[in-house]
Order: sequence, then structure tokens, then C-alpha cells
Amino acid sequence: MLPRATRRDFIRSLAAASLYAALAPMRPAWAQHTHGTENRGNVGQRSGGPDTKRVDLVIDRTPLKIGDRAGTAVTVNGSLPAPLLRFREGDQVELHVTNRLSERASIHWHGILLPNAMDGVPGVTFKGIDPGETFVYRFPLRQYGTYWYHSHSGMQEQLGLYGPIVIDPVADEPFAYDREHVVVLSDWTFSDPHRLLAKLKKQSNFSNLQRQTLVELVSDAREKGVRRTFSEWAKWAGMRMDPTDIADLTGANFTFLVNGRASLDPWTGIFKPGERVRLRFINSAATTHFDVRIPGLKMTVVQADGQHVEPVTVEELRMGAAETYDVLVEPTEERAYAIFAETTDRSGFALASLAPRDGMHPEIPPRRKRPLRTMADMGMGSMEEHSSHQQPGGVAHGEHGSGTDQMVESDHAQHGAGGHGSSHEAKPASESMSDSGGHGGMEMPKNEFGPGNSMMAMMPMNRAGEPGTGLGEDGRRVLVYRDLVALDHRKMPEVQREIVLNATGNMERFIWGFDGKKYSESEPVRLKLGERVRVTFVNQTMMEHPLHLHGMFMELEHGGDGMPPLKHTVVVKPGEKISVLVTADAPGDWAFHCHLQYHMEAGMFRVFSVT
Repeated sequence: MLPRATRRDFIRSLAAASLYAALAPMRPAWAQHTHGTENRGNVGQRSGGPDTKRVDLVIDRTPLKIGDRAGTAVTVNGSLPAPLLRFREGDQVELHVTNRLSERASIHWHGILLPNAMDGVPGVTFKGIDPGETFVYRFPLRQYGTYWYHSHSGMQEQLGLYGPIVIDPVADEPFAYDREHVVVLSDWTFSDPHRLLAKLKKQSNFSNLQRQTLVELVSDAREKGVRRTFSEWAKWAGMRMDPTDIADLTGANFTFLVNGRASLDPWTGIFKPGERVRLRFINSAATTHFDVRIPGLKMTVVQADGQHVEPVTVEELRMGAAETYDVLVEPTEERAYAIFAETTDRSGFALASLAPRDGMHPEIPPRRKRPLRTMADMGMGSMEEHSSHQQPGGVAHGEHGSGTDQMVESDHAQHGAGGHGSSHEAKPASESMSDSGGHGGMEMPKNEFGPGNSMMAMMPMNRAGEPGTGLGEDGRRVLVYRDLVALDHRKMPEVQREIVLNATGNMERFIWGFDGKKYSESEPVRLKLGERVRVTFVNQTMMEHPLHLHGMFMELEHGGDGMPPLKHTVVVKPGEKISVLVTADAPGDWAFHCHLQYHMEAGMFRVFSVT
């Protein structure tokens, strides 16, 4: 017999339900279950002239509910994500940002080309916004596309201060669609991000609950053979590294969101069967890369980082932190489709639904096995390892530049991967690595960057034709950088000089930087106004780094045909060497950093000074 509920129990239940409802996060209209065709967002009020659009934004702390837990977020106008800002190319915008926090705040307009004083980076372009103060950002919009905005202060981005920007083009777009949805991916933590950073500095792998076990080692020995298994183990142990180290922070610390909603209460985008739907994907996660797919639908990528690209149809794409991709899908069935964004370490996922009506729930795809790093991620990969991977509908990775022909130093970088006069010539890994677990008699590169770096890639190479760790093995067509070809024609002036920047890190001590130096130890990268430079990134670490340059686009030299795509954020794979072209057409000091927030906070930050 069940006990009878008392009046006191009823009052307690009612109070709990009221509190739970009160904590439900306020979401802007575009992030609700969406029936409209355009997600118009906040287009602003006219102010200061016929073409000036004013928007008032208030930064504050707001109690909310994420999944089944209560927390407090740093919000804009009380909502998570922040309001969608929608403008038109050519508009003059006036953004009045008021800080109601008890600490300094800021907003950076990610990917937007604007005057230096409006970029929103404390200590570089302005002092920040003090408590109680209102700062007015004014700038013209000289571009079209999908972008986003976020805080550049006090790890507030991790706590919820991020939102989407859509700039409609003046000219007709080179593709048609019937409706659109903005899809913002993010990672949420109920922990203090400063404490998480402190824990990473004490034990950098504390969040990795998927480390290899003795049982797995025995299983691998049965599958691969004892000699090979223990040879691989010895290589990793000798480098004091872990092949399961894919992400600094994992699903053990994060709840992954789509438009502010957890998978327990997924966001739904509405469609009518037969419509062509545009999805504007934005990865606003502080430190998470996502592998995005919609089982049952192919995605045609039409924009990357806000700029038109030649359409390419894929089944999955990897979104580095801070990247944006616009895709077209054509659902024909009267059913719900899962928008499934799986973390690269497979420790969690963000989930949304694309459905003909509210209340329909998609089938959740099975989770994939946790991937492992390889010697290629250490800059030691063999030609056979790369060229054996074939993209469905594409070309072999070896043909994309991972073979022996790409291991020779290029004409514009003849002084070694680090640009410091290294004498190590690039050779096929089959000549430099022995089956016994040693290095075939080849001397390992010396660490040229001091205690701020713990490894050197033996043979850094262009990996723009590879989908990335954990992708490309299951038959799906995956987007790779080499697929991206700019659609808008532009002039390509000659390059005047090259700058080499090495992404470096000491993972055990959680120190990150460039050329072995943290931001506090570095000098600006100096450019002359109007100068055209090639910037070559060499990733000496075993982590992917989404590198973001403020104020100017980077033109990605991925080694493929066609016009190089414009990117505001370039993900550099482990052991990779890849170049971008930059025209220094924006005077001032501009931030350049890894967009994994914990790497940036640990020192992976520089300034490009254009004078």
C-alpha cells in the first residue's frame, strides 16, 4: 500500500515545480521550436541615420535550467544563447552593450571585418566594459554570411555569453532554399571554468575517463599481435603521451547543447517534406569539436566561415571550435531526423531534431567507439597509413598530400618545420620508423622551444585532405578542407614574405603557446599595412588547434585546385604543416589565438600588429 501524500508533501512538490519552472532558461524566439521560414532575430532599430541599426544588449547573470539541473549563466538580454543579431550587408550598426556583472566584460564580433577599436578584446583593442558601464560598438557591415559573437573576458564565453549573427547579402545568393534554421552548438559546464583550468594544470588528463585499460591492451595483442601492440605501447610510453588524449575536457564535465537545449529536451527545427532547408551551423563551444551528421540526409555545404564555397555534398562534417558552416538539406519523409553532433572523443553528443511538427522524436544514432591517436598525429605517420584511407566519393588521402611527395620541404619553408634552421630533412616514415618500435636510426628532432614544448613533429605535413582522427573509416563521405573552394573571385597578389608560427605545448604541465612562448613572454607579429604574407602553421603538438585571426580573413592554402577559401578560423591537425595567406589591410593590433578557450587562457595567444 502506497503512503498517502500529506498536505506538506504537496506544498513541497508545488514549490519545487515552481522553482524548476522559474529556472527554465529564457530562449530568444529563433531558438524556440521554430515554425517560421527565416529566423529573423533582432534586426535592430534605426538610429543615427537612415541606414544605422541600433541594438541594445545587456550582459547579466541569469539562473536557468540545463537538462535536469539548475545553474547560473552569463547571458545577454537574459537568454541562452544570446539573441540572434540579423542585419543586411552595407548596414551601419550601433550596438549598445551594458554590463550588469560585478566584473569587467566584453563582446567580440567573431569573423566580422571592422575598425580595430570595435573588435572587443580587452588589453588589445580596448580596456573592456566595466561594471555598470555601457560601451557603444559602431561599425559598417562589409560582408555577408553566418557569424557569431562572444565574450573575450573572464571565461564568460564558457558560461553562456555567445550568440549568432546573420548578415543577409545585397546580391542574390548562388543557391535557393525554402526555409532556414540557425543551429548553435555549445558545451556547458556547471563547474567554475577557472577551477577546471586549475585542475588541468595539476593533472592534464583528469577529465579523460576513457584511457586504455589492461583488458584493452590484451585484446589489442590478440588482434594485432603481441610484438606490434607492445611496440606501439612503448612508443607512446617513451613520449609520455596517451593515444586516447583527444580532448582536454570531456562529457565528464560538459553537457552539450543545441540552441541552449540539452538532449533531454531537444530543440526542434520545423520543415515540410520536399522543402530545401538551410541550416546555419555555428560551433560556439569553448573547447569542443563536433562531428555533425543527420542520418538519412546528405548535407550540401554552401558556406564556410560565412563565405560562399562551391557546393560539396557530404554525409558528415567536423566542426572545429569557432567555425561556421551553412548546409542545405532536403528532407522528403514525414518523420523526425536527428541532428547529431558527436564530440570527437565520443564522450558525449548534442542532439536536435528536424521534424514536420513539434513533439516528434528522432531515432538517436548508435554511439561510435572512442578513437585513438596514431603516429601520424605525432607527425610520424607512414605513407601507407595515410594513403590507405579512401574517402567515399573522394580521393585517397595520399592523393590529398599525405604521401611522400608532400614530405619534402616547400620552396618557401626551406629552414625546417620550425623556421629555426632545423637540419632534419623530411623522409617517408617507412624509412624513418622501424617495426621494432624504434626510429630506424633516425635522430629524433631536438626540442627547439624549451620547457613550453614537450615534443617535436618529425615530419609535419599538409593534412588538409584527411577528415581527422576517428572519421573516414565507416564509409561516410566526410568534408575535408581540400573540398572547400571559394566561389567569389578575388585578386591574388604576390606574397612578399613568409612567417612561420609553431603551435607548441607541454601537455603534462598544460602550457600552450606559439614557438614555445606564452603570450606574456612573446612579442607581436609585425606586419606592414598592405603587406601580403604567407603564414605557415606547424603543429608540434598532438592536439587540434582552431587558430583564429581577428580583423582579417585568412586564405587557406590547402593544396587543392581552385580559389583558396576565406577562413576566420583554421583547424590545424596534430603534426600538420599548413599555410594561409594574409593581406594586412586593417591597421591596428589584432588578436590571434587558439580558440580552445583553455589553451588561450594558458598562453596560446599572440598579437598581429599592422602598422
